[in-house]
Amino acid sequence: MLPCRVALLICFLGSLPALSGCVLAPPGIVEEQEKLAATGAAFEIPQELRELPELPLRPSWQDMLCRAFLANGDLESAYFNWKGALIQVNQAAAWPNSRVALSYSYMFSRENMKAWDRMTISAGFDPSMNLQLPIKVEAAGRVAFEAARETGERFRTAKFDLQRRVLNAYLDLALAAERARIERDNINLLKQLSASAAARAQAGAPLQDLLKVETDSELAKNNLRNLEAEVRAARSVLNGLLARDPNAPLEVAGLPPPRSVIRDDARLIAIAVDRNPELAALARQVAGRQNAVEQALLAYLPDISPTFSVNGSISQTVGAMVMLPTTLPQIQASIDNAEAMVRSAQAVIRQTEKDRAASFVAALYFMRNAERQTSFFHRRLTPLVDQLLNSSREAYAAGTVAFADLIDSKRTYISIRRLVAEARIERERRLAEIEAIAGVDIETLGRPALIATTEPQPVAPQYKP
Repeated sequence: MLPCRVALLICFLGSLPALSGCVLAPPGIVEEQEKLAATGAAFEIPQELRELPELPLRPSWQDMLCRAFLANGDLESAYFNWKGALIQVNQAAAWPNSRVALSYSYMFSRENMKAWDRMTISAGFDPSMNLQLPIKVEAAGRVAFEAARETGERFRTAKFDLQRRVLNAYLDLALAAERARIERDNINLLKQLSASAAARAQAGAPLQDLLKVETDSELAKNNLRNLEAEVRAARSVLNGLLARDPNAPLEVAGLPPPRSVIRDDARLIAIAVDRNPELAALARQVAGRQNAVEQALLAYLPDISPTFSVNGSISQTVGAMVMLPTTLPQIQASIDNAEAMVRSAQAVIRQTEKDRAASFVAALYFMRNAERQTSFFHRRLTPLVDQLLNSSREAYAAGTVAFADLIDSKRTYISIRRLVAEARIERERRLAEIEAIAGVDIETLGRPALIATTEPQPVAPQYKP
Protein backbone atom coordinates (compact mmCIF):
# COMPACT_ATOMS: atom_id res chain seq x y z
CA MET A 1 0.00 0.00 0.00
CA LEU A 2 1.34 3.42 -0.90
CA PRO A 3 1.97 5.86 1.92
CA CYS A 4 -0.82 8.33 2.66
CA ARG A 5 1.30 11.29 1.52
CA VAL A 6 1.84 9.68 -1.87
CA ALA A 7 -1.90 9.31 -2.20
CA LEU A 8 -2.26 13.00 -1.44
CA LEU A 9 0.22 13.81 -4.21
CA ILE A 10 -1.75 11.68 -6.65
CA CYS A 11 -4.93 13.50 -5.65
CA PHE A 12 -3.18 16.83 -6.23
CA LEU A 13 -2.04 15.76 -9.67
CA GLY A 14 -5.50 14.43 -10.46
CA SER A 15 -7.01 17.83 -9.72
CA LEU A 16 -4.84 19.61 -12.30
CA PRO A 17 -7.23 19.08 -15.25
CA ALA A 18 -9.98 20.77 -13.23
CA LEU A 19 -7.70 23.73 -12.49
CA SER A 20 -6.77 24.06 -16.15
CA GLY A 21 -10.42 24.36 -17.12
CA CYS A 22 -11.27 27.25 -14.79
CA VAL A 23 -12.27 30.53 -16.45
CA LEU A 24 -13.01 33.57 -14.27
CA ALA A 25 -15.33 35.06 -16.85
CA PRO A 26 -16.82 38.50 -16.20
CA PRO A 27 -20.60 38.96 -15.83
CA GLY A 28 -22.46 39.38 -19.09
CA ILE A 29 -20.24 37.22 -21.27
CA VAL A 30 -22.95 34.58 -21.77
CA GLU A 31 -25.38 37.22 -23.04
CA GLU A 32 -22.73 38.60 -25.39
CA GLN A 33 -22.01 35.12 -26.72
CA GLU A 34 -25.72 34.53 -27.32
CA LYS A 35 -25.92 37.86 -29.13
CA LEU A 36 -22.96 36.85 -31.29
CA ALA A 37 -24.51 33.48 -32.11
CA ALA A 38 -27.85 35.03 -33.05
CA THR A 39 -26.21 37.67 -35.23
CA GLY A 40 -23.69 35.66 -37.18
CA ALA A 41 -25.26 32.27 -37.76
CA ALA A 42 -25.12 32.83 -41.53
CA PHE A 43 -21.44 33.81 -41.42
CA GLU A 44 -20.48 30.50 -39.81
CA ILE A 45 -21.31 28.73 -43.06
CA PRO A 46 -18.19 28.71 -45.29
CA GLN A 47 -18.39 31.16 -48.17
CA GLU A 48 -18.21 28.43 -50.81
CA LEU A 49 -21.19 26.63 -49.21
CA ARG A 50 -23.25 29.73 -48.51
CA GLU A 51 -26.28 30.20 -50.75
CA LEU A 52 -26.92 33.85 -51.50
CA PRO A 53 -30.54 34.78 -52.23
CA GLU A 54 -31.25 35.29 -55.91
CA LEU A 55 -32.56 38.70 -56.85
CA PRO A 56 -35.52 39.29 -59.16
CA LEU A 57 -35.10 41.65 -62.10
CA ARG A 58 -36.64 44.47 -60.06
CA PRO A 59 -35.73 43.75 -56.44
CA SER A 60 -36.85 45.82 -53.49
CA TRP A 61 -34.30 47.58 -51.32
CA GLN A 62 -34.99 44.99 -48.60
CA ASP A 63 -33.97 42.20 -51.02
CA MET A 64 -30.77 44.06 -51.82
CA LEU A 65 -29.87 44.58 -48.16
CA CYS A 66 -30.52 40.92 -47.39
CA ARG A 67 -28.09 39.80 -50.06
CA ALA A 68 -25.50 42.48 -49.24
CA PHE A 69 -25.42 41.53 -45.55
CA LEU A 70 -24.72 37.90 -46.44
CA ALA A 71 -22.21 38.59 -49.21
CA ASN A 72 -20.13 41.52 -47.97
CA GLY A 73 -16.60 40.54 -46.95
CA ASP A 74 -16.00 43.59 -44.76
CA LEU A 75 -19.08 42.84 -42.67
CA GLU A 76 -18.10 39.18 -42.37
CA SER A 77 -14.59 40.22 -41.29
CA ALA A 78 -16.08 42.51 -38.62
CA TYR A 79 -18.15 39.57 -37.33
CA PHE A 80 -15.14 37.29 -36.98
CA ASN A 81 -13.18 40.09 -35.32
CA TRP A 82 -15.99 40.23 -32.77
CA LYS A 83 -15.97 36.47 -32.36
CA GLY A 84 -12.17 36.40 -31.95
CA ALA A 85 -12.31 39.16 -29.34
CA LEU A 86 -14.86 37.16 -27.32
CA ILE A 87 -12.65 34.07 -27.51
CA GLN A 88 -9.77 36.15 -26.14
CA VAL A 89 -11.85 36.83 -23.02
CA ASN A 90 -11.59 33.15 -22.09
CA GLN A 91 -7.89 33.31 -22.80
CA ALA A 92 -7.35 36.35 -20.59
CA ALA A 93 -9.62 35.09 -17.77
CA ALA A 94 -8.25 31.52 -17.66
CA TRP A 95 -6.86 30.49 -14.26
CA PRO A 96 -4.34 29.28 -13.38
CA ASN A 97 -2.50 31.35 -15.93
CA SER A 98 0.76 29.40 -15.44
CA ARG A 99 1.50 25.86 -16.47
CA VAL A 100 2.06 23.11 -13.91
CA ALA A 101 5.69 21.94 -13.66
CA LEU A 102 6.43 18.37 -12.51
CA SER A 103 9.93 17.21 -11.60
CA TYR A 104 11.44 13.84 -10.66
CA SER A 105 14.89 12.98 -9.30
CA TYR A 106 16.58 9.79 -8.12
CA MET A 107 19.46 9.86 -5.67
CA PHE A 108 22.40 7.49 -6.18
CA SER A 109 24.12 6.64 -2.87
CA ARG A 110 26.05 3.80 -1.25
CA GLU A 111 23.81 4.04 1.77
CA ASN A 112 21.42 1.20 2.30
CA MET A 113 18.19 2.96 1.28
CA LYS A 114 14.97 1.83 -0.25
CA ALA A 115 14.38 2.78 -3.86
CA TRP A 116 11.32 4.81 -2.83
CA ASP A 117 13.41 6.83 -0.38
CA ARG A 118 15.84 7.67 -3.16
CA MET A 119 13.07 9.32 -5.22
CA THR A 120 11.99 12.95 -5.05
CA ILE A 121 8.78 14.02 -6.81
CA SER A 122 7.91 17.72 -6.95
CA ALA A 123 4.92 19.62 -8.34
CA GLY A 124 4.55 23.36 -8.77
CA PHE A 125 3.95 26.03 -11.37
CA ASP A 126 6.19 27.15 -14.21
CA PRO A 127 8.79 29.42 -12.62
CA SER A 128 9.14 31.36 -15.88
CA MET A 129 5.54 32.65 -15.56
CA ASN A 130 4.18 33.95 -12.30
CA LEU A 131 0.96 32.42 -11.03
CA GLN A 132 -1.26 35.45 -10.71
CA LEU A 133 -3.82 35.96 -8.00
CA PRO A 134 -7.39 35.22 -9.16
CA ILE A 135 -8.36 38.86 -8.64
CA LYS A 136 -5.72 39.90 -11.21
CA VAL A 137 -7.02 37.37 -13.72
CA GLU A 138 -10.57 38.61 -13.20
CA ALA A 139 -9.41 42.17 -13.91
CA ALA A 140 -7.69 41.03 -17.13
CA GLY A 141 -10.88 39.25 -18.14
CA ARG A 142 -12.92 42.43 -17.65
CA VAL A 143 -10.49 44.41 -19.82
CA ALA A 144 -10.72 41.78 -22.57
CA PHE A 145 -14.51 41.65 -22.26
CA GLU A 146 -14.93 45.39 -22.75
CA ALA A 147 -12.62 45.16 -25.78
CA ALA A 148 -14.86 42.39 -27.16
CA ARG A 149 -17.99 44.47 -26.60
CA GLU A 150 -16.29 47.38 -28.35
CA THR A 151 -15.59 45.09 -31.30
CA GLY A 152 -19.27 44.11 -31.30
CA GLU A 153 -20.24 47.77 -31.62
CA ARG A 154 -17.73 48.10 -34.46
CA PHE A 155 -19.59 45.28 -36.19
CA ARG A 156 -22.84 47.23 -35.77
CA THR A 157 -21.11 50.29 -37.22
CA ALA A 158 -19.99 48.23 -40.22
CA LYS A 159 -23.54 46.90 -40.68
CA PHE A 160 -25.12 50.35 -40.82
CA ASP A 161 -22.33 51.73 -42.99
CA LEU A 162 -22.91 48.92 -45.50
CA GLN A 163 -26.65 49.57 -45.31
CA ARG A 164 -26.07 53.24 -46.08
CA ARG A 165 -23.81 52.46 -49.04
CA VAL A 166 -26.22 49.93 -50.54
CA LEU A 167 -29.19 52.28 -50.15
CA ASN A 168 -27.23 55.17 -51.67
CA ALA A 169 -26.18 53.03 -54.63
CA TYR A 170 -29.78 51.92 -55.07
CA LEU A 171 -30.96 55.54 -54.93
CA ASP A 172 -28.26 56.56 -57.44
CA LEU A 173 -29.61 53.95 -59.85
CA ALA A 174 -33.21 55.00 -59.22
CA LEU A 175 -32.42 58.68 -59.81
CA ALA A 176 -30.38 57.98 -62.97
CA ALA A 177 -33.19 55.80 -64.33
CA GLU A 178 -35.78 58.47 -63.51
CA ARG A 179 -33.73 61.18 -65.22
CA ALA A 180 -33.49 58.96 -68.29
CA ARG A 181 -37.27 58.45 -68.27
CA ILE A 182 -37.83 62.20 -67.99
CA GLU A 183 -35.47 62.79 -70.91
CA ARG A 184 -37.33 60.24 -73.02
CA ASP A 185 -40.57 62.05 -72.25
CA ASN A 186 -38.82 65.27 -73.19
CA ILE A 187 -37.81 63.81 -76.55
CA ASN A 188 -41.38 62.63 -77.20
CA LEU A 189 -42.67 66.08 -76.32
CA LEU A 190 -40.15 67.67 -78.66
CA LYS A 191 -41.34 65.36 -81.45
CA GLN A 192 -44.85 66.66 -80.98
CA LEU A 193 -43.61 70.26 -80.99
CA SER A 194 -41.52 69.52 -84.06
CA ALA A 195 -44.55 68.21 -85.93
CA SER A 196 -46.51 71.32 -84.94
CA ALA A 197 -43.63 73.62 -85.96
CA ALA A 198 -43.24 71.80 -89.29
CA ALA A 199 -46.93 72.22 -90.05
CA ARG A 200 -46.76 75.92 -89.27
CA ALA A 201 -43.60 76.30 -91.40
CA GLN A 202 -45.41 74.77 -94.37
CA ALA A 203 -48.19 77.27 -93.78
CA GLY A 204 -45.72 80.13 -94.01
CA ALA A 205 -44.57 80.54 -90.41
CA PRO A 206 -40.90 81.31 -89.73
CA LEU A 207 -38.52 78.37 -90.26
CA GLN A 208 -36.58 79.33 -87.13
CA ASP A 209 -39.17 77.64 -84.90
CA LEU A 210 -38.64 74.29 -86.61
CA LEU A 211 -34.85 74.64 -86.47
CA LYS A 212 -34.97 75.56 -82.80
CA VAL A 213 -37.07 72.55 -81.79
CA GLU A 214 -34.91 70.20 -83.87
CA THR A 215 -31.79 71.57 -82.18
CA ASP A 216 -33.33 70.97 -78.77
CA SER A 217 -34.32 67.47 -79.86
CA GLU A 218 -30.78 66.55 -80.90
CA LEU A 219 -29.40 67.91 -77.63
CA ALA A 220 -31.99 65.91 -75.71
CA LYS A 221 -30.99 62.72 -77.54
CA ASN A 222 -27.36 63.29 -76.67
CA ASN A 223 -28.28 63.96 -73.05
CA LEU A 224 -30.30 60.74 -72.99
CA ARG A 225 -27.26 58.75 -74.09
CA ASN A 226 -25.25 60.33 -71.27
CA LEU A 227 -27.97 59.45 -68.78
CA GLU A 228 -28.13 55.86 -70.02
CA ALA A 229 -24.38 55.63 -69.42
CA GLU A 230 -24.98 56.88 -65.86
CA VAL A 231 -27.62 54.18 -65.40
CA ARG A 232 -25.17 51.46 -66.49
CA ALA A 233 -22.47 52.84 -64.19
CA ALA A 234 -24.85 53.03 -61.21
CA ARG A 235 -26.02 49.47 -61.91
CA SER A 236 -22.42 48.22 -61.93
CA VAL A 237 -21.66 49.87 -58.58
CA LEU A 238 -24.77 48.40 -56.99
CA ASN A 239 -24.08 44.94 -58.42
CA GLY A 240 -20.59 45.12 -56.93
CA LEU A 241 -22.02 45.79 -53.46
CA LEU A 242 -24.35 42.83 -53.95
CA ALA A 243 -21.51 40.47 -54.98
CA ARG A 244 -22.90 40.09 -58.49
CA ASP A 245 -21.48 40.41 -61.97
CA PRO A 246 -21.21 44.14 -62.81
CA ASN A 247 -23.28 43.62 -65.95
CA ALA A 248 -25.98 41.51 -64.30
CA PRO A 249 -29.48 42.75 -65.17
CA LEU A 250 -30.95 44.96 -62.48
CA GLU A 251 -33.79 47.45 -62.78
CA VAL A 252 -35.74 49.72 -60.48
CA ALA A 253 -39.45 50.25 -60.86
CA GLY A 254 -39.54 54.03 -60.70
CA LEU A 255 -38.62 56.13 -57.72
CA PRO A 256 -38.84 54.26 -54.40
CA PRO A 257 -41.83 55.20 -52.25
CA PRO A 258 -40.81 57.42 -49.32
CA ARG A 259 -40.15 55.52 -46.10
CA SER A 260 -42.10 56.71 -43.09
CA VAL A 261 -40.38 58.57 -40.26
CA ILE A 262 -41.73 59.67 -36.91
CA ARG A 263 -42.38 63.38 -36.64
CA ASP A 264 -40.77 63.82 -33.21
CA ASP A 265 -37.35 65.26 -34.09
CA ALA A 266 -36.37 65.57 -30.41
CA ARG A 267 -36.87 61.85 -29.99
CA LEU A 268 -34.84 61.12 -33.10
CA ILE A 269 -31.95 63.24 -31.81
CA ALA A 270 -32.09 61.54 -28.40
CA ILE A 271 -32.02 58.13 -30.07
CA ALA A 272 -29.07 59.16 -32.24
CA VAL A 273 -27.00 60.10 -29.19
CA ASP A 274 -28.14 57.08 -27.19
CA ARG A 275 -27.73 54.33 -29.81
CA ASN A 276 -24.94 55.58 -32.05
CA PRO A 277 -22.70 52.51 -32.57
CA GLU A 278 -19.52 54.56 -32.75
CA LEU A 279 -20.30 56.27 -29.44
CA ALA A 280 -21.22 52.89 -27.94
CA ALA A 281 -17.87 51.47 -29.08
CA LEU A 282 -16.03 54.41 -27.54
CA ALA A 283 -17.99 53.95 -24.30
CA ARG A 284 -16.80 50.32 -24.19
CA GLN A 285 -13.30 51.55 -24.85
CA VAL A 286 -13.50 53.93 -21.87
CA ALA A 287 -14.83 51.14 -19.65
CA GLY A 288 -12.04 48.83 -20.79
CA ARG A 289 -9.39 51.44 -20.04
CA GLN A 290 -10.87 52.08 -16.60
CA ASN A 291 -10.61 48.35 -15.95
CA ALA A 292 -7.01 48.55 -17.18
CA VAL A 293 -6.29 51.13 -14.45
CA GLU A 294 -7.65 48.71 -11.86
CA GLN A 295 -5.56 45.93 -13.37
CA ALA A 296 -2.44 48.09 -13.19
CA LEU A 297 -3.13 48.91 -9.52
CA LEU A 298 -3.35 45.19 -8.73
CA ALA A 299 0.29 44.85 -9.77
CA TYR A 300 1.19 46.06 -6.27
CA LEU A 301 -0.10 42.74 -4.89
CA PRO A 302 2.48 39.94 -4.76
CA ASP A 303 2.04 36.73 -6.73
CA ILE A 304 2.30 33.40 -4.93
CA SER A 305 3.24 30.10 -6.56
CA PRO A 306 2.74 27.01 -4.31
CA THR A 307 4.98 23.93 -4.53
CA PHE A 308 4.67 20.39 -3.21
CA SER A 309 7.34 17.67 -3.06
CA VAL A 310 7.73 14.12 -1.71
CA ASN A 311 11.10 12.56 -0.92
CA GLY A 312 10.15 8.93 -0.46
CA SER A 313 9.15 8.26 3.12
CA ILE A 314 11.81 10.59 4.43
CA SER A 315 10.18 14.00 3.95
CA GLN A 316 7.19 15.73 2.45
CA THR A 317 7.34 19.45 1.76
CA VAL A 318 4.80 22.14 1.02
CA GLY A 319 6.13 25.58 0.08
CA ALA A 320 5.39 28.73 -1.82
CA MET A 321 7.31 31.15 -4.00
CA VAL A 322 6.34 34.78 -3.43
CA MET A 323 6.95 37.31 -6.23
CA LEU A 324 7.28 40.71 -4.60
CA PRO A 325 6.39 43.82 -6.63
CA THR A 326 9.82 45.38 -6.53
CA THR A 327 9.57 47.14 -9.92
CA LEU A 328 7.65 50.04 -8.39
CA PRO A 329 8.59 52.68 -11.03
CA GLN A 330 7.40 50.33 -13.77
CA ILE A 331 4.12 49.63 -11.96
CA GLN A 332 3.49 53.33 -11.36
CA ALA A 333 4.26 54.07 -15.01
CA SER A 334 1.70 51.46 -16.05
CA ILE A 335 -0.90 53.05 -13.78
CA ASP A 336 -0.15 56.54 -15.09
CA ASN A 337 -0.31 55.33 -18.69
CA ALA A 338 -3.65 53.59 -18.11
CA GLU A 339 -5.10 56.72 -16.51
CA ALA A 340 -3.86 58.84 -19.43
CA MET A 341 -5.54 56.45 -21.87
CA VAL A 342 -8.80 56.81 -19.93
CA ARG A 343 -8.60 60.59 -20.15
CA SER A 344 -7.81 60.34 -23.87
CA ALA A 345 -10.79 58.06 -24.55
CA GLN A 346 -13.09 60.30 -22.50
CA ALA A 347 -12.01 63.34 -24.53
CA VAL A 348 -12.57 61.46 -27.79
CA ILE A 349 -16.04 60.33 -26.78
CA ARG A 350 -17.02 63.88 -25.74
CA GLN A 351 -15.91 65.31 -29.07
CA THR A 352 -17.38 62.44 -31.08
CA GLU A 353 -20.70 62.88 -29.31
CA LYS A 354 -20.75 66.54 -30.33
CA ASP A 355 -19.68 65.74 -33.90
CA ARG A 356 -22.23 62.96 -34.36
CA ALA A 357 -24.99 65.03 -32.82
CA ALA A 358 -24.15 67.91 -35.16
CA SER A 359 -24.01 65.58 -38.18
CA PHE A 360 -27.31 64.01 -37.20
CA VAL A 361 -29.05 67.35 -36.74
CA ALA A 362 -27.68 68.57 -40.08
CA ALA A 363 -28.88 65.42 -41.85
CA LEU A 364 -32.26 65.78 -40.13
CA TYR A 365 -32.56 69.40 -41.32
CA PHE A 366 -31.72 68.37 -44.89
CA MET A 367 -34.21 65.50 -44.77
CA ARG A 368 -37.03 67.69 -43.43
CA ASN A 369 -36.25 70.32 -46.05
CA ALA A 370 -36.38 67.67 -48.80
CA GLU A 371 -39.75 66.59 -47.43
CA ARG A 372 -40.92 70.20 -47.56
CA GLN A 373 -39.72 70.58 -51.14
CA THR A 374 -41.38 67.35 -52.23
CA SER A 375 -44.68 68.40 -50.68
CA PHE A 376 -44.37 71.88 -52.18
CA PHE A 377 -43.65 70.55 -55.67
CA HIS A 378 -46.53 68.07 -55.54
CA ARG A 379 -49.12 70.48 -54.17
CA ARG A 380 -48.15 73.77 -55.81
CA LEU A 381 -45.63 73.69 -58.64
CA THR A 382 -46.49 70.48 -60.48
CA PRO A 383 -50.13 71.47 -61.13
CA LEU A 384 -49.01 74.95 -62.18
CA VAL A 385 -46.41 73.80 -64.71
CA ASP A 386 -48.85 71.20 -66.12
CA GLN A 387 -51.35 73.98 -66.65
CA LEU A 388 -48.64 76.28 -68.06
CA LEU A 389 -47.49 73.71 -70.64
CA ASN A 390 -51.01 72.82 -71.76
CA SER A 391 -52.08 76.45 -72.08
CA SER A 392 -48.88 77.35 -73.97
CA ARG A 393 -49.45 74.53 -76.47
CA GLU A 394 -53.02 75.63 -77.04
CA ALA A 395 -52.00 79.27 -77.34
CA TYR A 396 -49.21 78.41 -79.80
CA ALA A 397 -51.61 76.37 -81.91
CA ALA A 398 -53.95 79.39 -81.92
CA GLY A 399 -51.04 81.68 -82.81
CA THR A 400 -51.35 83.89 -79.71
CA VAL A 401 -47.89 83.12 -78.24
CA ALA A 402 -44.46 82.84 -79.78
CA PHE A 403 -42.70 79.53 -80.19
CA ALA A 404 -39.97 80.67 -77.78
CA ASP A 405 -42.59 80.97 -75.03
CA LEU A 406 -43.75 77.42 -75.73
CA ILE A 407 -40.20 76.11 -75.54
CA ASP A 408 -39.65 77.94 -72.25
CA SER A 409 -42.81 76.37 -70.83
CA LYS A 410 -41.61 72.93 -71.92
CA ARG A 411 -38.21 73.47 -70.30
CA THR A 412 -39.87 74.62 -67.08
CA TYR A 413 -42.03 71.49 -67.08
CA ILE A 414 -39.01 69.18 -67.50
CA SER A 415 -36.98 71.09 -64.90
CA ILE A 416 -39.73 70.75 -62.29
CA ARG A 417 -39.96 67.00 -62.90
CA ARG A 418 -36.22 66.71 -62.35
CA LEU A 419 -36.40 68.78 -59.18
CA VAL A 420 -39.18 66.58 -57.81
CA ALA A 421 -37.12 63.43 -58.46
CA GLU A 422 -33.99 64.93 -56.92
CA ALA A 423 -35.86 66.13 -53.82
CA ARG A 424 -37.38 62.70 -53.24
CA ILE A 425 -34.04 60.95 -53.65
CA GLU A 426 -32.30 63.52 -51.42
CA ARG A 427 -34.82 62.81 -48.69
CA GLU A 428 -34.11 59.05 -48.85
CA ARG A 429 -30.34 59.64 -48.88
CA ARG A 430 -30.57 61.73 -45.73
CA LEU A 431 -32.74 59.08 -44.12
CA ALA A 432 -30.09 56.43 -44.82
CA GLU A 433 -27.47 58.76 -43.32
CA ILE A 434 -29.64 59.28 -40.24
CA GLU A 435 -29.95 55.51 -39.77
CA ALA A 436 -26.18 55.08 -40.05
CA ILE A 437 -25.49 57.83 -37.49
CA ALA A 438 -28.18 56.69 -35.06
CA GLY A 439 -27.42 52.98 -35.46
CA VAL A 440 -31.11 52.15 -35.60
CA ASP A 441 -33.55 51.12 -38.32
CA ILE A 442 -36.24 53.75 -38.70
CA GLU A 443 -38.91 51.05 -39.05
CA THR A 444 -38.20 49.86 -35.49
CA LEU A 445 -39.23 53.14 -33.86
CA GLY A 446 -42.91 52.34 -33.60
CA ARG A 447 -45.85 53.45 -35.70
CA PRO A 448 -44.74 56.62 -37.47
CA ALA A 449 -46.75 59.55 -38.72
CA LEU A 450 -46.87 59.75 -42.51
CA ILE A 451 -45.05 62.56 -44.24
CA ALA A 452 -47.13 65.00 -46.20
CA THR A 453 -46.98 63.80 -49.81
CA THR A 454 -49.59 62.76 -52.32
CA GLU A 455 -48.28 59.19 -52.48
CA PRO A 456 -48.84 56.26 -50.05
CA GLN A 457 -46.16 55.68 -47.41
CA PRO A 458 -45.69 51.94 -46.80
CA VAL A 459 -43.69 50.76 -43.79
CA ALA A 460 -41.42 47.93 -44.90
CA PRO A 461 -39.66 45.58 -42.45
CA GLN A 462 -35.90 45.98 -42.11
CA TYR A 463 -33.63 42.96 -42.56
CA LYS A 464 -31.06 42.38 -39.82
CA PRO A 465 -28.07 40.06 -40.20
